[in-house]
Amino acid sequence: MAITTQRKKKPKQIAVILDNCTGCAGSPVCVELCPVDECMLPQYDQENGPFVYIWVDPLKCIGCLRCTTSGVMGTQIEGCPWDAIEMVDTKAWERENGDLPY
Repeated sequence: MAITTQRKKKPKQIAVILDNCTGCAGSPVCVELCPVDECMLPQYDQENGPFVYIWVDPLKCIGCLRCTTSGVMGTQIEGCPWDAIEMVDTKAWERENGDLPY
């Protein structure tokens, strides 16, 4: 069951998607692994045709690491098969992007 409530505090780190994200051909593993509803969202890539990449909502990410460390229901894949997710210290992210309200 997905978490649908607002997080209560800022996580120590949040997920950031790197430029090598491929969107896993429309079936992104990270979206399935994320326990937070609508935290990791497919975005259409305007420059590269019908392809998508994933965007992480920094207001929803809880820093659980599931997108980087767990396989889907017994599969051998561990998180992102392209290593396109980096966990970034929240304070460092805020220095570059502005303070998160919670």
